[in-house]
Amino acid sequence: MQAHHLGHVVFYVKDLERSLAFYRDVVGFKEIGTTFGGKAVALTSGRTHHEILLIEVGNAPAPLSGVRRGLYHIGIKIGDSLEELRTAKKELEQRGIPISGMSDHTVTQSLYLQDPDENEVELYVDAPGVDWKQNPEAVLARIKPLNI
Repeated sequence: MQAHHLGHVVFYVKDLERSLAFYRDVVGFKEIGTTFGGKAVALTSGRTHHEILLIEVGNAPAPLSGVRRGLYHIGIKIGDSLEELRTAKKELEQRGIPISGMSDHTVTQSLYLQDPDENEVELYVDAPGVDWKQNPEAVLARIKPLNI
């Protein structure tokens, strides 16, 4: 498998509006839209469907919410076809690296795993035939199970 580029970063944030104002108004990312009942927003520079996803978790302490503010996961693009994702899955299995999830995000298909320090890593391929620039709502489509 070969990483093509870092695709996106997902942050758990305390205050979605405050973080959105920073990444959109200060840094200059473009808002694609919201999801999770308005508790998450996707942003792009235009290079790819989203480089940042912000998910609001508020003030709940980690033991109650199950999450803490900060990095949720990074997404690394590894190709443009399901065949490349299948190959990566086989490589991970041969190395004994557990896959914690597989998802069809409409614009991408993804494998999830943890690095040695238990940081979540998403390995993904862009879905062929899906033009997120013409249909930005596709970036926030309902997540479906992936079976490969």
